[in-house]
Amino acid sequence: MDQRKRPDESAQTLVSLANAADQLGISVKTLRRRISDGTIHGYRVGRLIRVDPEELRRSLIIEMPSVR
Repeated sequence: MDQRKRPDESAQTLVSLANAADQLGISVKTLRRRISDGTIHGYRVGRLIRVDPEELRRSLIIEMPSVR
């Protein structure tokens, strides 16, 4: 049995890099860079790489304070 740490699969929906990039308005290359630098986690499903959209929102979307 594989002992590596796995995400809770029941509460997680993984999407493709292309789908996630379209949703956020960024490039797939940017997502690959963020996976490489450890900002977000990528999950290999066979040959494909998937990401958790909720993690992307928490890690990549930063609210900017208003200037008022």
